[in-house]
Amino acid sequence: MTDLGIRLERHLHAVWYEGRRPGPLGPILIVLAGVHAGVLAVRRALDRLGARRPQPLPVPVIVVGNRTVGGTGKTPLVLALVEHFRAQGRRPGVVSRGYGRRSRGQVRVEPDTPVEMAGDEPALIASRTRVPVCVDRDRVQAAWTLVAAGCDLIIADDGLQHRRLGRTVEIEVIDAARGYGNGRLLPAGPLREPPAPDFPGLRVSTGIETEPASPAPTDPAQPWPMRLRPLHLRGLRDDRRTALTVLRGRRVHAVAGIGNPERFFRTLRRLAADPIEHPFPDHHRFVPADLHFATSEPIVMTEKDAIKCRDFDLPEAHWLEIAADLPAEFLAALDRHLSGARDDPSR
Repeated sequence: MTDLGIRLERHLHAVWYEGRRPGPLGPILIVLAGVHAGVLAVRRALDRLGARRPQPLPVPVIVVGNRTVGGTGKTPLVLALVEHFRAQGRRPGVVSRGYGRRSRGQVRVEPDTPVEMAGDEPALIASRTRVPVCVDRDRVQAAWTLVAAGCDLIIADDGLQHRRLGRTVEIEVIDAARGYGNGRLLPAGPLREPPAPDFPGLRVSTGIETEPASPAPTDPAQPWPMRLRPLHLRGLRDDRRTALTVLRGRRVHAVAGIGNPERFFRTLRRLAADPIEHPFPDHHRFVPADLHFATSEPIVMTEKDAIKCRDFDLPEAHWLEIAADLPAEFLAALDRHLSGARDDPSR
Protein backbone atom coordinates (compact mmCIF):
# COMPACT_ATOMS: atom_id res chain seq x y z
CA MET A 1 0.00 0.00 0.00
CA THR A 2 1.31 3.45 -0.90
CA ASP A 3 1.77 6.25 1.63
CA LEU A 4 -1.29 7.93 0.11
CA GLY A 5 -3.32 4.75 0.63
CA ILE A 6 -2.16 4.48 4.24
CA ARG A 7 -3.10 8.11 4.92
CA LEU A 8 -6.52 7.59 3.33
CA GLU A 9 -7.12 4.46 5.42
CA ARG A 10 -6.20 6.30 8.63
CA HIS A 11 -8.42 9.24 7.66
CA LEU A 12 -11.39 6.93 7.06
CA HIS A 13 -10.83 5.15 10.38
CA ALA A 14 -10.84 8.53 12.13
CA VAL A 15 -14.12 9.40 10.38
CA TRP A 16 -15.69 6.03 11.20
CA TYR A 17 -14.61 5.66 14.81
CA GLU A 18 -13.44 9.03 16.16
CA GLY A 19 -16.06 11.42 14.81
CA ARG A 20 -13.70 13.31 12.50
CA ARG A 21 -15.43 15.22 9.72
CA PRO A 22 -14.82 13.65 6.31
CA GLY A 23 -14.01 17.00 4.70
CA PRO A 24 -14.28 17.23 0.89
CA LEU A 25 -14.60 13.45 0.70
CA GLY A 26 -17.95 13.57 2.55
CA PRO A 27 -20.36 13.80 -0.43
CA ILE A 28 -18.43 11.14 -2.34
CA LEU A 29 -18.51 8.76 0.63
CA ILE A 30 -22.26 9.25 1.07
CA VAL A 31 -22.94 8.58 -2.63
CA LEU A 32 -20.81 5.42 -2.55
CA ALA A 33 -22.54 4.27 0.64
CA GLY A 34 -25.84 4.67 -1.20
CA VAL A 35 -24.54 2.48 -4.02
CA HIS A 36 -23.48 -0.06 -1.41
CA ALA A 37 -26.98 -0.02 0.09
CA GLY A 38 -28.44 -0.62 -3.36
CA VAL A 39 -26.21 -3.64 -3.93
CA LEU A 40 -27.28 -5.08 -0.58
CA ALA A 41 -30.95 -4.55 -1.52
CA VAL A 42 -30.45 -6.47 -4.77
CA ARG A 43 -28.76 -9.30 -2.87
CA ARG A 44 -31.63 -9.48 -0.38
CA ALA A 45 -34.09 -9.67 -3.28
CA LEU A 46 -32.10 -12.48 -4.85
CA ASP A 47 -32.08 -14.29 -1.50
CA ARG A 48 -35.87 -14.06 -1.30
CA LEU A 49 -36.11 -15.51 -4.81
CA GLY A 50 -33.80 -18.37 -3.86
CA ALA A 51 -30.98 -17.35 -6.21
CA ARG A 52 -28.43 -17.63 -3.41
CA ARG A 53 -29.93 -20.58 -1.58
CA PRO A 54 -27.62 -21.78 1.23
CA GLN A 55 -25.90 -25.06 0.43
CA PRO A 56 -26.32 -27.54 3.32
CA LEU A 57 -23.53 -29.80 4.48
CA PRO A 58 -23.74 -33.15 6.31
CA VAL A 59 -21.84 -31.76 9.33
CA PRO A 60 -22.44 -28.76 11.62
CA VAL A 61 -21.12 -25.44 10.32
CA ILE A 62 -20.22 -22.56 12.64
CA VAL A 63 -19.74 -19.23 10.88
CA VAL A 64 -17.61 -16.63 12.67
CA GLY A 65 -17.72 -13.13 11.24
CA ASN A 66 -18.34 -9.43 11.75
CA ARG A 67 -20.33 -6.64 10.17
CA THR A 68 -17.49 -4.13 10.16
CA VAL A 69 -14.29 -4.08 8.15
CA GLY A 70 -11.04 -4.63 9.97
CA GLY A 71 -10.07 -6.84 12.86
CA THR A 72 -12.41 -7.57 15.75
CA GLY A 73 -10.77 -10.68 17.24
CA LYS A 74 -12.26 -13.34 14.98
CA THR A 75 -9.09 -15.41 14.69
CA PRO A 76 -8.51 -15.82 18.46
CA LEU A 77 -12.15 -16.89 18.73
CA VAL A 78 -11.70 -19.45 15.95
CA LEU A 79 -8.63 -20.83 17.73
CA ALA A 80 -10.59 -21.12 20.98
CA LEU A 81 -13.48 -22.89 19.24
CA VAL A 82 -11.11 -25.38 17.61
CA GLU A 83 -9.70 -26.29 21.03
CA HIS A 84 -13.18 -26.52 22.58
CA PHE A 85 -14.44 -28.99 20.00
CA ARG A 86 -11.21 -30.94 19.84
CA ALA A 87 -11.49 -31.45 23.62
CA GLN A 88 -14.89 -33.05 22.94
CA GLY A 89 -13.26 -35.58 20.62
CA ARG A 90 -14.49 -33.91 17.44
CA ARG A 91 -12.47 -33.36 14.27
CA PRO A 92 -12.93 -29.68 13.37
CA GLY A 93 -11.69 -28.06 10.19
CA VAL A 94 -11.48 -24.38 9.23
CA VAL A 95 -12.43 -22.75 5.93
CA SER A 96 -11.54 -19.24 4.83
CA ARG A 97 -11.37 -17.11 1.73
CA GLY A 98 -7.68 -16.51 2.44
CA TYR A 99 -7.75 -12.74 2.19
CA GLY A 100 -4.56 -11.24 0.76
CA ARG A 101 -3.12 -14.46 -0.68
CA ARG A 102 -1.52 -14.44 -4.11
CA SER A 103 -2.57 -17.97 -5.03
CA ARG A 104 -5.65 -18.92 -7.03
CA GLY A 105 -8.15 -21.68 -6.61
CA GLN A 106 -8.30 -23.95 -3.59
CA VAL A 107 -5.36 -24.47 -1.24
CA ARG A 108 -5.08 -26.98 1.61
CA VAL A 109 -3.11 -25.06 4.19
CA GLU A 110 -0.38 -26.87 6.12
CA PRO A 111 1.56 -25.45 9.10
CA ASP A 112 4.43 -24.50 6.78
CA THR A 113 2.39 -23.21 3.84
CA PRO A 114 3.73 -19.77 2.83
CA VAL A 115 1.51 -16.85 3.75
CA GLU A 116 1.50 -15.78 0.09
CA MET A 117 -0.30 -19.04 -0.73
CA ALA A 118 -2.67 -19.18 2.24
CA GLY A 119 -3.29 -15.68 3.56
CA ASP A 120 -2.06 -14.60 6.97
CA GLU A 121 -4.98 -15.73 9.14
CA PRO A 122 -5.35 -19.25 7.63
CA ALA A 123 -1.57 -19.70 7.89
CA LEU A 124 -1.72 -18.69 11.55
CA ILE A 125 -4.63 -21.05 12.28
CA ALA A 126 -2.93 -23.99 10.57
CA SER A 127 0.36 -23.32 12.34
CA ARG A 128 -1.20 -22.93 15.78
CA THR A 129 -3.81 -25.71 15.72
CA ARG A 130 -2.58 -28.30 13.20
CA VAL A 131 -6.20 -28.95 12.18
CA PRO A 132 -7.20 -29.15 8.49
CA VAL A 133 -7.53 -25.68 6.96
CA CYS A 134 -8.74 -24.98 3.43
CA VAL A 135 -8.90 -21.65 1.61
CA ASP A 136 -11.11 -21.07 -1.39
CA ARG A 137 -13.11 -18.15 -2.72
CA ASP A 138 -15.97 -20.68 -2.83
CA ARG A 139 -16.22 -21.63 0.83
CA VAL A 140 -18.84 -24.28 0.07
CA GLN A 141 -16.28 -26.20 -1.97
CA ALA A 142 -13.68 -25.67 0.74
CA ALA A 143 -16.06 -27.10 3.33
CA TRP A 144 -16.79 -30.17 1.18
CA THR A 145 -13.05 -30.74 0.82
CA LEU A 146 -12.68 -30.83 4.60
CA VAL A 147 -15.69 -33.11 5.02
CA ALA A 148 -14.08 -35.51 2.53
CA ALA A 149 -10.89 -35.31 4.61
CA GLY A 150 -12.73 -36.56 7.69
CA CYS A 151 -13.78 -33.36 9.47
CA ASP A 152 -17.03 -33.70 11.40
CA LEU A 153 -17.47 -29.97 12.11
CA ILE A 154 -16.62 -26.91 10.01
CA ILE A 155 -15.69 -23.46 11.33
CA ALA A 156 -15.84 -20.69 8.74
CA ASP A 157 -13.48 -17.81 9.51
CA ASP A 158 -14.96 -14.48 8.36
CA GLY A 159 -17.98 -15.93 6.59
CA LEU A 160 -20.95 -13.93 7.86
CA GLN A 161 -21.65 -12.41 4.43
CA HIS A 162 -20.97 -15.63 2.46
CA ARG A 163 -24.61 -16.70 2.31
CA ARG A 164 -24.15 -19.69 0.01
CA LEU A 165 -22.47 -21.60 2.81
CA GLY A 166 -25.19 -23.23 4.89
CA ARG A 167 -24.68 -22.73 8.59
CA THR A 168 -25.86 -24.27 11.82
CA VAL A 169 -25.07 -21.24 13.94
CA GLU A 170 -23.54 -17.80 13.36
CA ILE A 171 -21.27 -15.94 15.77
CA GLU A 172 -20.95 -12.21 15.24
CA VAL A 173 -17.76 -10.69 16.70
CA ILE A 174 -17.83 -7.05 17.82
CA ASP A 175 -14.90 -4.91 18.92
CA ALA A 176 -15.74 -3.79 22.46
CA ALA A 177 -14.19 -0.35 22.02
CA ARG A 178 -15.21 0.47 18.46
CA GLY A 179 -18.61 -1.20 18.14
CA TYR A 180 -20.27 -0.27 14.85
CA GLY A 181 -18.44 3.05 14.64
CA ASN A 182 -20.63 5.81 13.20
CA GLY A 183 -23.21 3.20 12.13
CA ARG A 184 -22.93 3.93 8.40
CA LEU A 185 -22.32 1.61 5.47
CA LEU A 186 -19.01 1.51 3.64
CA PRO A 187 -17.27 3.73 2.75
CA ALA A 188 -19.07 6.43 4.77
CA GLY A 189 -18.78 4.11 7.77
CA PRO A 190 -17.23 0.75 8.65
CA LEU A 191 -20.30 -1.45 8.11
CA ARG A 192 -20.34 -4.17 5.47
CA GLU A 193 -24.06 -4.60 6.17
CA PRO A 194 -26.52 -3.05 8.65
CA PRO A 195 -26.77 -4.47 12.18
CA ALA A 196 -29.45 -7.10 12.69
CA PRO A 197 -31.58 -6.43 15.80
CA ASP A 198 -33.18 -9.88 15.48
CA PHE A 199 -29.88 -11.72 14.91
CA PRO A 200 -30.62 -15.39 15.70
CA GLY A 201 -27.05 -16.44 16.47
CA LEU A 202 -24.56 -15.56 19.20
CA ARG A 203 -22.64 -12.33 19.66
CA VAL A 204 -19.19 -12.00 21.20
CA SER A 205 -17.53 -8.76 22.28
CA THR A 206 -13.74 -8.74 22.22
CA GLY A 207 -11.11 -6.53 23.78
CA ILE A 208 -7.70 -7.33 25.24
CA GLU A 209 -8.28 -4.79 27.99
CA THR A 210 -11.62 -6.22 29.18
CA GLU A 211 -12.17 -7.84 32.56
CA PRO A 212 -12.10 -11.66 32.83
CA ALA A 213 -14.94 -13.38 31.02
CA SER A 214 -18.18 -13.12 32.97
CA PRO A 215 -21.43 -15.13 32.94
CA ALA A 216 -24.26 -14.65 30.50
CA PRO A 217 -25.32 -11.07 29.70
CA THR A 218 -28.58 -10.13 31.37
CA ASP A 219 -29.91 -8.64 28.10
CA PRO A 220 -30.16 -11.29 25.33
CA ALA A 221 -29.23 -8.61 22.76
CA GLN A 222 -25.94 -7.93 24.52
CA PRO A 223 -22.84 -9.84 23.39
CA TRP A 224 -20.95 -12.38 25.43
CA PRO A 225 -17.62 -11.03 26.68
CA MET A 226 -14.35 -12.53 25.45
CA ARG A 227 -11.07 -11.51 27.04
CA LEU A 228 -7.87 -11.72 25.00
CA ARG A 229 -5.29 -12.62 27.64
CA PRO A 230 -1.54 -12.16 27.07
CA LEU A 231 0.43 -15.34 27.87
CA HIS A 232 4.09 -15.08 26.84
CA LEU A 233 6.52 -13.51 24.45
CA ARG A 234 7.66 -15.93 21.73
CA GLY A 235 10.90 -15.58 19.81
CA LEU A 236 10.39 -14.89 16.11
CA ARG A 237 13.49 -16.90 15.22
CA ASP A 238 13.32 -19.82 17.70
CA ASP A 239 9.73 -19.65 19.10
CA ARG A 240 11.17 -19.75 22.62
CA ARG A 241 8.85 -18.54 25.38
CA THR A 242 9.82 -15.63 27.60
CA ALA A 243 7.89 -14.35 30.62
CA LEU A 244 5.98 -11.12 30.12
CA THR A 245 7.78 -9.61 33.10
CA VAL A 246 10.73 -8.77 30.83
CA LEU A 247 8.58 -6.02 29.33
CA ARG A 248 8.32 -4.04 32.56
CA GLY A 249 9.91 -0.66 32.05
CA ARG A 250 11.35 -1.81 28.71
CA ARG A 251 11.31 0.36 25.61
CA VAL A 252 10.30 -1.76 22.60
CA HIS A 253 9.37 -1.30 18.95
CA ALA A 254 5.70 -2.31 18.82
CA VAL A 255 4.62 -3.53 15.37
CA ALA A 256 0.94 -4.11 14.53
CA GLY A 257 -0.49 -4.67 11.06
CA ILE A 258 -4.01 -5.47 12.28
CA GLY A 259 -7.42 -3.84 12.08
CA ASN A 260 -7.04 -2.01 15.40
CA PRO A 261 -3.32 -1.47 16.16
CA GLU A 262 -4.07 0.76 19.16
CA ARG A 263 -5.51 -2.23 21.01
CA PHE A 264 -2.14 -4.00 20.75
CA PHE A 265 -0.20 -0.92 21.82
CA ARG A 266 -2.55 -0.45 24.77
CA THR A 267 -1.94 -4.06 25.82
CA LEU A 268 1.81 -3.52 25.86
CA ARG A 269 1.36 -0.43 28.00
CA ARG A 270 -0.79 -2.46 30.40
CA LEU A 271 2.12 -4.90 30.64
CA ALA A 272 4.28 -1.93 31.73
CA ALA A 273 6.24 -1.74 28.47
CA ASP A 274 7.17 1.56 26.82
CA PRO A 275 6.17 0.98 23.17
CA ILE A 276 7.47 2.90 20.18
CA GLU A 277 4.37 2.51 18.03
CA HIS A 278 4.61 1.28 14.44
CA PRO A 279 1.07 0.82 13.05
CA PHE A 280 0.71 -0.80 9.63
CA PRO A 281 -2.41 -1.45 7.54
CA ASP A 282 -4.37 -4.61 8.22
CA HIS A 283 -2.92 -7.60 6.29
CA HIS A 284 0.23 -5.60 5.48
CA ARG A 285 2.79 -7.59 3.45
CA PHE A 286 5.96 -7.03 5.42
CA VAL A 287 9.43 -6.88 3.91
CA PRO A 288 12.58 -6.88 6.07
CA ALA A 289 13.14 -3.17 5.43
CA ASP A 290 9.86 -2.41 7.25
CA LEU A 291 11.39 -3.65 10.50
CA HIS A 292 14.93 -2.29 10.39
CA PHE A 293 14.53 0.54 12.85
CA ALA A 294 17.23 3.04 13.68
CA THR A 295 17.57 2.09 17.36
CA SER A 296 18.50 -1.17 19.04
CA GLU A 297 15.37 -1.77 21.13
CA PRO A 298 13.74 -5.19 20.62
CA ILE A 299 10.69 -5.67 18.42
CA VAL A 300 7.36 -7.00 19.72
CA MET A 301 4.63 -7.76 17.19
CA THR A 302 1.30 -9.54 16.99
CA GLU A 303 1.12 -13.21 16.10
CA LYS A 304 -0.67 -12.34 12.86
CA ASP A 305 2.31 -10.20 11.84
CA ALA A 306 4.87 -12.74 13.05
CA ILE A 307 3.50 -15.44 10.75
CA LYS A 308 4.47 -13.17 7.82
CA CYS A 309 7.92 -12.36 9.20
CA ARG A 310 9.03 -15.80 10.41
CA ASP A 311 11.76 -16.08 7.75
CA PHE A 312 13.25 -12.65 8.48
CA ASP A 313 16.66 -12.46 10.16
CA LEU A 314 15.53 -10.57 13.27
CA PRO A 315 17.15 -12.10 16.37
CA GLU A 316 15.68 -9.47 18.72
CA ALA A 317 12.09 -9.82 17.50
CA HIS A 318 9.26 -11.43 19.46
CA TRP A 319 5.52 -11.89 19.14
CA LEU A 320 2.90 -11.70 21.86
CA GLU A 321 1.07 -14.96 22.44
CA ILE A 322 -2.52 -14.50 23.60
CA ALA A 323 -5.41 -16.76 24.55
CA ALA A 324 -9.13 -16.13 24.25
CA ASP A 325 -11.00 -16.56 27.53
CA LEU A 326 -14.66 -17.37 26.92
CA PRO A 327 -17.37 -17.84 29.55
CA ALA A 328 -18.23 -21.49 30.12
CA GLU A 329 -21.87 -20.45 29.72
CA PHE A 330 -21.16 -19.19 26.20
CA LEU A 331 -19.62 -22.51 25.17
CA ALA A 332 -22.59 -24.33 26.72
CA ALA A 333 -24.98 -22.09 24.74
CA LEU A 334 -23.05 -22.86 21.56
CA ASP A 335 -23.26 -26.59 22.28
CA ARG A 336 -27.01 -26.24 22.79
CA HIS A 337 -27.33 -24.54 19.39
CA LEU A 338 -25.58 -27.46 17.75
CA SER A 339 -27.61 -30.02 19.69
CA GLY A 340 -30.86 -28.28 18.84
CA ALA A 341 -29.98 -28.20 15.13
CA ARG A 342 -29.17 -31.92 15.22
CA ASP A 343 -32.51 -32.71 16.85
CA ASP A 344 -34.50 -30.48 14.48
CA PRO A 345 -34.83 -32.19 11.07
CA SER A 346 -35.99 -28.93 9.44
CA ARG A 347 -32.59 -27.28 10.05
